[in-house]
Amino acid sequence: MKSMTRTDIRENLNPFAIAQAQLDEAAAELRLDPDMHAFLREPMREFHFTIPVRMDDGSTRVFRGFRVQYNDARGPAKGGIRFHPDETIDTVRALAAWMTWKTAVADIPLGGAKGGVICNPRTLSRNELERLSRGYMRAVARIVGVSQDVPAPDVNTNPQIMAWMIDEYETLMGFREPGVITGKPVPLGGSAGRTPATAMGGIYAIREAANMLDMNLEGATCAVQGFGNVGSYAVKLAAEILGMTVIAVSDEFGGIEKRSGIDYHELSQHQRRTGGIAGFPGSHPINNDDLLTLDVDVLIPAAIENQITSANAAQIRAKIVAEMANGPTTPEADTIMGENGIFIIPDFLCNAGGVIVSYFEMVQNSYQFYWSEYHVNEELDRKMTAAFDAVYKMYSQRGVSMRVAAYLVAVQRVAEAVRLRGWV
Repeated sequence: MKSMTRTDIRENLNPFAIAQAQLDEAAAELRLDPDMHAFLREPMREFHFTIPVRMDDGSTRVFRGFRVQYNDARGPAKGGIRFHPDETIDTVRALAAWMTWKTAVADIPLGGAKGGVICNPRTLSRNELERLSRGYMRAVARIVGVSQDVPAPDVNTNPQIMAWMIDEYETLMGFREPGVITGKPVPLGGSAGRTPATAMGGIYAIREAANMLDMNLEGATCAVQGFGNVGSYAVKLAAEILGMTVIAVSDEFGGIEKRSGIDYHELSQHQRRTGGIAGFPGSHPINNDDLLTLDVDVLIPAAIENQITSANAAQIRAKIVAEMANGPTTPEADTIMGENGIFIIPDFLCNAGGVIVSYFEMVQNSYQFYWSEYHVNEELDRKMTAAFDAVYKMYSQRGVSMRVAAYLVAVQRVAEAVRLRGWV
């Protein structure tokens, strides 16, 4: 096969095409009915809209927004909202598809959705960001709700943005409905433990994988790509819960390596003080490609999609790759790493903790009875362990990759709901 440069790969990558190719492989393994396969390859609904925002200087900028409701056979659609300058409809479609499989593999009664706005939130003032957030909710208010579609935070969105959105929704509707948004601040009905939930769920998945591989994680080395909400908590929890030594971390501006170990609290303080992780005392700089190919026991991609490709997959040396980001690995890279004996915990299993605790938040909002963080984590552990066990059992029985095994579990569950409803 002709070798491909990084430029070639970047030009040909399409997140939704990757999501469809992954589904196609699972459908072939399941011998899925062609009509069902065709139905599951496409979103059920998608919405494109414009959001006019009055800027601080008095001008008006028009932003493009999206909401994709991929499949709601198992329950109301569920998925985050991303604010990103490179957002595309195909990225949103792919993420909505992965959310469909994520809720199914986690066995929670929800479907999959995703939303996004093409913008760079770092260039917006707080007031402009609030007006954009409220504008997004005005655009989607008629198509979301606790029985329709429940948004949440994602890349470059946070509990404060969710607070503005829930306030806008309730103002428009004229009644309280806290469950329509998850990832809210705790005083507005958010769940304890929601902010670290994605990383926490991934940590539980790494623990289960290590148990299956008879691998001792105490003192094992770890590299984390990304130091946002998910990556920063991965750094913290890998050390605190698993006893691992995090030796490398990166953010969008570069990476650092410190073989003696990186302390989460010290790095967080450095980041707040300097605006980034570069220059962390005792570390030396590395680039993102170097971080991904370090000789570590566990690699945690916790940034964005398409980071491990056919251009660098052969250089990956980790024993376990725990995908806390969405879509960090291309199908070609998946094959290469599998042939090299690397154990991959696929994204929509590994990062399911966020949507699981979002579901818990919806339950708590419904009952108006709120759990302690200890209880949230206890229930999250139970759900993540059950999900990992179901996928690992399929992996062992079928002799397929962990990613295909996760698809087999998820697609079977969604297809069953579609059939029972009589849609196909």
